[in-house]
This record gives sequence, C-alpha cells and structure tokens, in this order.
Amino acid sequence: MTREYLKKAALTPKSDASETHKIVKGILEDIETGGDAKALEYAAKFDQYDGNVLLTPEEIDAACALVPEKLKADIRFSHDNVRRFAELQKSTVHDVETEISPGFITGQKAIPVDAAGCYVPGGRYSHIASAIMTVTTAKVAGCKHITACSPPRPGVGVAPAIIYAAHICGADKIMAMGGVQGVAAMTFGLFGLPKANILVGPGNQFVAEAKRILFGRVGIDMIAGPTDSLILADGSADAHIVATDLVSQAEHGYNSPVWLVTDDRTLAEEVMRRVPGLIDDLPEVNRDNAAAAWRDYAEVILCADREDMADCSDEYAPEHLTVQADDLDWWLARLTCYGSLFLGEETTVSYGDKAAGTNHVLPTSRAASYTGGLSVHKYMKIVTWQRSTREGSKPVAEATARIARLEGMEGHARAADVRLAKYFPDETFDLTANG
Repeated sequence: MTREYLKKAALTPKSDASETHKIVKGILEDIETGGDAKALEYAAKFDQYDGNVLLTPEEIDAACALVPEKLKADIRFSHDNVRRFAELQKSTVHDVETEISPGFITGQKAIPVDAAGCYVPGGRYSHIASAIMTVTTAKVAGCKHITACSPPRPGVGVAPAIIYAAHICGADKIMAMGGVQGVAAMTFGLFGLPKANILVGPGNQFVAEAKRILFGRVGIDMIAGPTDSLILADGSADAHIVATDLVSQAEHGYNSPVWLVTDDRTLAEEVMRRVPGLIDDLPEVNRDNAAAAWRDYAEVILCADREDMADCSDEYAPEHLTVQADDLDWWLARLTCYGSLFLGEETTVSYGDKAAGTNHVLPTSRAASYTGGLSVHKYMKIVTWQRSTREGSKPVAEATARIARLEGMEGHARAADVRLAKYFPDETFDLTANG
C-alpha cells in the first residue's frame, strides 16, 4: 500500500522572504547608525508607545500587582517545572579532563554566555509562556545578564502577566519594545544594556528575519518559521481528542500546518468530520486562524502500517509530535526527528506549550531533522583546553610537524620543531613529511 493523502495541503508556509529581508535589513542599519533615538523612532511608529523603554522597579511592581493571584500561581507552577527540567538538562553537561597520552592533558569546560536577549511575543496573543521558557533557561544556564523584550500595546504597555513572568523567572531588565527595533536594541546594546551574546525566543517573520541577518555577530536559538504539529494515531485513538489537538495547534496562525498520520481509515475520516465543527466553536480571533490553517496547510495521510507511519513522521520532522497509539515504548525508541515528543493522549502539545516543563521554543520547517529546541545548552559554550609536560609534548610535536609538512603548512611544523629543539636539544627527530 502506498501512502494516500485523504487531505493534501494547498499551500506551503513561507513569507515573501526577499521583501521581508529588505525591510528588516534597512531597519537594522538605521538603528545601528542612529542608536537609541532611531530605535525610539521605530518604536513610536510600530509600537505606538511612548512610555519608558526599560521598566523601572516601581513599574514592574505596579504591573505585577495587576496580575490575579490565581494566574500568578499558575505562572509560578509553570516556572517551577521549567526550572527543574532545565536544571536536569544542565546536570548532563560537565567540565571534564583526561590524560590523552602520558603527560598530555586535554579538557572541556561549559561556560554560559554573559548576556542573553529573550524576545517575548505580545501581539495577537500575550505569550506569557515564552517569557517563562526563555528567561528561566537563561537563568539556570548561568547568564550574567538577561533582558526580556516584549512589544507594548499602544498606550498601555507590556501585558502585566508577561512582566510578572519575566520578573519572577529572573530577568535583569524588562524592555517595552517590539519587533526588529527590540531585537536591534538588545543586539547593539542600546539604552545602557549590555550587548546580547545570544538572542532567543519566537516572533513574527520580521523578528525571525532580524535574527537571521544578525546571526554570526550574535548567537541565536534558531530561525523559526510557522509552528507545526503532527499526530501519529492508530485505531485505538480517540477521534475527538485527536481532532481537538489538531485544532488547538492550528489556532497558532493562518499558516501553521497540522498533520494527521494514521494507518486507520475510519479514524482519519472521523477526525476530518469533527474538525470543522470544533473550529466553528472557537472564539472568532482563534477561529479565523484555525480555519485558514486547516483549509490551506493541513494534511491527513493514510499509511500502510506503523513502520510506514514512523517513516512518514521522520520525513516531516515536525516541531511537535504526538503519538496516540498502542505500544508507546516502541514509538519512543523508533522515532528520531522531532522538536518535542508527546506520548499518549494523557499529554498534549498544549501542556508543553504552557506548563509541563519541557521547552516550547522548538525547531520548525523540518529543522528537527538536525537540531533540537531551546535548552540551557543553547546558552552555554562548550570550550576545550590542553596542557602538557615537556615529555608529554614530544610525540604530539613529532606527529604535528610531520602532518603539517605533508599538508604544506611549514609555519605549523616549525611551531612544533622549536619546542622539540628547546626541550630535547640532545635528541634527533625525523620531522620530514615522508619520514
């Protein structure tokens, strides 16, 4: 049996990359040249906000006071889960050293970057969870300075819940500035901020393009496209839950793909029957996104068996991958390409997006075939070192000299020669390329 598309995507999610690049490049150049004043000019134009860019402690306290106690408790719950998982991740990275050969010691150190810039979307939705995910992991990694940047709403400012989340998670500064100008301010060290060593967090196509352009002079977590989700389901799955989960992810945006991969035609057809009604039942702002995403980007794929389903999933390399099928251990062992994996109907992508502890900043657009999501490791530099006794350096110097001469790199060879001549003046070495 070949794969059968019961529903095929009409479109592929991509923006007008060339026009976006041109716009973003111009803004970045303007701000780098014009500094604080030019960043404020763009903020007035795009954010329509003229309040403080860097929130004062009094403004932070006032915003936190506006957050209901129940929501504060939920944010603290999420923060605690993300923190504990990040601490577990950090425990997997150790400083190590070994005597690679007698007298010659090599080692590794994990060093956190000094300054992290965390972008927190705040446009259509207030991404409280993005503040938790990005700031908490930077704090656990050991970054010395963390800036949380979020677009203010016209005449209002940054959403109080975002301010509260960034504050309790450990942000040193909270900046009321959105879009390219916010990314530029963190990168160029405007408004008295330290220049960011790394930029993290989701954003629209302009934020993503700014990170793409700036990559190299700063590190980035990843270049993100529209969020995507895939569900693997067999005949044991609950069609209503599968359909609900697909709709929950489609509401992210009009171009957010959702995919169902199954080996059960009855399940596939029932899910397709249920989805339109679930979309219609959403509030209008969510409904429009979900309807467009389902209409234009969703796919339902019928496979021969679970091995074919797994192959199909690995080819798609989804950002979010859910398994609602028997034998979850088999799927955990078999699947290899995903940003985050959700095993069984008892969990869902929404848990990971908000409060479960695993990070929700994940690779999109098939990038999960070669990279994972945001973690403490993204904020850390794995560096190496070496030292040696004179006797320990002898065989390394001999090998280095001969290899370097074979490559034609005489300067490298002589750096080894000079040490052998100094440390072992009474010995003769054959250091020619064909020795």
